[in-house]
Amino acid sequence: MTGIMQAVITSFISTGPTTIGQAFGGGFWAGQISTAGNGIADYNLVIAPVASGQNYNLQWKTSNTSTPGTSSVIDGPTNSANMNNATHPAAQFCEGLTIGGFSDWYMPAKNELEVCYYNLKPASTTNNTSSGTNTNAVPSRGSNYTSGTPAQTSATDFKYPGGTERFITYWHWSSTEASATYAWNQYFLSGNQVYDPKTSYGLWVRAVRRVAV
Repeated sequence: MTGIMQAVITSFISTGPTTIGQAFGGGFWAGQISTAGNGIADYNLVIAPVASGQNYNLQWKTSNTSTPGTSSVIDGPTNSANMNNATHPAAQFCEGLTIGGFSDWYMPAKNELEVCYYNLKPASTTNNTSSGTNTNAVPSRGSNYTSGTPAQTSATDFKYPGGTERFITYWHWSSTEASATYAWNQYFLSGNQVYDPKTSYGLWVRAVRRVAV
């Protein structure tokens, strides 16, 4: 291998994806997260394609009871793995996916889902300013949204209307339990982060996976 070729390969490995919404890792790049919450990225977050990695009307759980090991706001893989059974339809859907040769898809935790909204906000709607603080985002955000930040994504395929990979402008489940009877979700129209009864129907779920930085 020539020195020039090695330099090119090394450069690609070190930088990884560069544009939000670009094809990457079996899906699309949604940004980076810091699991330590220190602003230093340790994972790239990958959104599954709409056609195979999105579903609707799946309950978080079939009963409003506690699920141990699902309280993390950032550890989506662990939350989701602890729900990989028929009593947790939304997470079971994500856990059962194989897309682009990858089988490590999962249901995103609350702060992972928030990164997806922040970087891939589908519409130009005014943001809800009572949500948005996220120390696991990169860069870290210590305050809530403003009415105009985040703005609508510049990634064409993720824009509403018409973008073929856009998030539905409605509520999406996270894998983070809020209490014995409630779980966190995020509104992809204006960014509200709230919780609903786990047995609620009518919410969307979209799988993600991680790629180490």
